[in-house]
Amino acid sequence: MSKSSSNGSLVPYVLCFVTLHLASPIFVANAKQGRHQESDRIIRLPGQPANITFSQYSGYVTVDKIAGRALFYWLIESPASEKPETKPLVLWLNGGPGCSSIAYGASEEVGPFRVSPDGKTLGLSPYAWNKVANLLFLDSPAGVGFSYSNTSFDMVTGDNRTAKDAYNFLKRWYERFPQYKNRPFYIAGESYAGHYIPELSQVIVRHNKGLKNPIINFRGFLLGNPLIDDYYDNIGTFEFWWNHGLISDSTYEALNKSCPYDSFLFPRIQCYRALENAYSEFGDINPYAIYDNPCNDFGTLINNLNMPLPWKFRGNDQCIVKYTKVYMNNPDVQKALHANITQLPHPWMTCSEVIRSSWTDSPKSMLPIFKELIAAGHRLWVFSGDTDAVLPLTATRYSLKALNLKNITDWYAWYDKQKVGGWSQVHEGLTYVTVRGAGHEVPLGRPRLALTLFHHFLKNKNLPSSPSKH
Repeated sequence: MSKSSSNGSLVPYVLCFVTLHLASPIFVANAKQGRHQESDRIIRLPGQPANITFSQYSGYVTVDKIAGRALFYWLIESPASEKPETKPLVLWLNGGPGCSSIAYGASEEVGPFRVSPDGKTLGLSPYAWNKVANLLFLDSPAGVGFSYSNTSFDMVTGDNRTAKDAYNFLKRWYERFPQYKNRPFYIAGESYAGHYIPELSQVIVRHNKGLKNPIINFRGFLLGNPLIDDYYDNIGTFEFWWNHGLISDSTYEALNKSCPYDSFLFPRIQCYRALENAYSEFGDINPYAIYDNPCNDFGTLINNLNMPLPWKFRGNDQCIVKYTKVYMNNPDVQKALHANITQLPHPWMTCSEVIRSSWTDSPKSMLPIFKELIAAGHRLWVFSGDTDAVLPLTATRYSLKALNLKNITDWYAWYDKQKVGGWSQVHEGLTYVTVRGAGHEVPLGRPRLALTLFHHFLKNKNLPSSPSKH
């Protein structure tokens, strides 16, 4: 081609040929992407309310062809009246590790649908986050929810591969949904996503370095009741247990002696025994929201006895998803979601015990990543439900204090209309918010306050410090 173009008489012809040659594959590729996107469109979910005005898509993105690893996603866009093309994209991740974002984030917390007690019909949440953003839910890693792998040893995984797979998912998902390229992108989630989200954010930021207009236009993250740093989270958690009268003085002393430096996921035998004493003193409470009723489903309690640490001692919130579990195991629902259930070795589950029990790597601290992201100018917000005993606000406050950030706004009460919604403090590069009366899953227990928080996060605007007149 280059030799021919050196001949002046052939230049017009060659340029014309090159233009046509390049345009054709682009057109074909875009058409193929459009067809693939359209094949993922959800026409209607069983039991879905009438007059839904937002578009939904779901399906699989392969992240490793050789191993046959594919991650399942569910995209729920903003209603047509809210102009979804103008709204940012927010990826939601639940933690565990091993728990489904479809089960918790989409179906119980921030998504628009709630499964009715009949397990067949859906209601609408008035506080769904897709009112202000397009929501992308991801079952991660492979082996969680509807995500799968054709390689059995892929169930042995950890933080490192989870972040890499999530990044590969995003790259390929954006090719399927090119309308989202370059649009503001945020990540939100809770619990062990306190690892997932900073780690994925770091991968994105490092790949974006030097790019003027990155396809994955990462702006920041929003973390709820997260696992951040093993040491600070441990001492803060034990302090919360003691201050709220859940454990004795002697158990508190034993925990502080045996457990501060232990991994959240892999405690040593001395720490295990101290945790066992603490667990016996808790009594019949719900540690995910200590003033709410405990989960007394017999089957759930039996399963809880066999759960690996730390969940055995930190509670089980499976009761909140029991209707969702029935709904998602309906073959008609799976068909509507384009879920390839034949690839799964078991019925759909909200959390995978296999993934939980075979986790390999879990860094002791996310604080170095926080510092890297803050230095790069990204928006970091962290929030805590103040009745959570699993990863309580004292744990998070100790972890964030260790960042030694400059204080911008002093600790203050923020308001939802006439009532205090919680408290907040703004640091240079990070905003911290507590949500009054909320447990581990803040959008589940206090959905209105959570939506207010999310709206302010997207605007990067401090929560109101005084009651409104309306």
